[in-house]
Amino acid sequence: MRPSSWLSEALVRRGVSRRDFLAFCSGVATALALPRSAAAEIAAAISAAKKPVLLWLEFQDCAGNTESLLRASRPTVAEVILDAVSLDYHETVMAAAGKRAEEALSRSMAEHAGAYLVVVEGAIPTGADGAYCTIGGRSALQIVREATAQAAATIAVGTCAAYGGLPAAAPNPTGALSVREAVPGLKNLINLPACPVNVENLTALLVYYLTFQRLPPLDADGRPLFAYGKSIHDNCERRAHFDAGQYVERWGDEGHRTGYCLYKMGCKGPVTHQNCPVVRWNEGTSWPIGCGHPCVGCAEPQFWDRMTPFYRHLAGVPGFGVGSDLDKVGLTGVGVVGAAFAAHGLVNLARRTAEHRAERHALEPAHAAPADKEKAP
Repeated sequence: MRPSSWLSEALVRRGVSRRDFLAFCSGVATALALPRSAAAEIAAAISAAKKPVLLWLEFQDCAGNTESLLRASRPTVAEVILDAVSLDYHETVMAAAGKRAEEALSRSMAEHAGAYLVVVEGAIPTGADGAYCTIGGRSALQIVREATAQAAATIAVGTCAAYGGLPAAAPNPTGALSVREAVPGLKNLINLPACPVNVENLTALLVYYLTFQRLPPLDADGRPLFAYGKSIHDNCERRAHFDAGQYVERWGDEGHRTGYCLYKMGCKGPVTHQNCPVVRWNEGTSWPIGCGHPCVGCAEPQFWDRMTPFYRHLAGVPGFGVGSDLDKVGLTGVGVVGAAFAAHGLVNLARRTAEHRAERHALEPAHAAPADKEKAP
């Protein structure tokens, strides 16, 4: 199926070929943990889909998720997908301001009731009757409840929107809430936590929704399993060093330069679920642990309270077995590896001894055998 007019025009405008588009769909299928054969279905669905309407709301935030959105570049078609949606409202990037901007929001909600997507960035402050965050004379709480009431789906991008983030950290002076807490009972809510969200995951989510017209399978925290189904620890490039009990003991030591496990330096990878090791950041070039910095657990609920101090490791973290402790597992790993090497050395020693005896026996003269027998008791 050929792309519909809006997508075709967007592809041509960006200089993206049909082959590039299909390659992008194949990449999305991989990101969604779907078989490669799903790429054709994804391409057909996106091509036939009506141009989706997206309303992006910003509240108590640092705009980091918007910055992530604006840097979508791998693959190039991700930019097209994000650009090609009808972004009817986004305070940071839209040309309109003031009353015209708010009129655009109201008009879009009315014209596309039940069909638009809402993206919420930032926590929703409720203290002082919402006075900590007001737009056009209305509080963030009023706006988010009105906008999500008629949305086809709501996407909470970033940890602040998903869990409250830094604004909700104790003592939470502004009464900041997550989207789920601010709008109890909200249906079709999906959380994309991280500080900020990885735009690759947002792209994959939008493509999934356009393809299947439903949200992907979610975990208990409302996160898509394709991006948050495994822990950082599961796919970490330093996992082999953890298994061998090889840790960085201090910044800049030999282990740090070699690429040893960062668990003792505060890495929260074992208790953090996200696909950072696979998708990576900055156009897929690297990620924090790849750069030698431990994971701080930014995709988990209440990470500012639970994961700090960031450079102190968490004791009692589940390891290989249920209820096992990573500290003990690490020591066990050292013992197991040491025992394995010791056993290997003993086997080699026995083999070399046997070979040496055989060689010595072969070199002895044949007439020596009777003399040996005579000397025997």
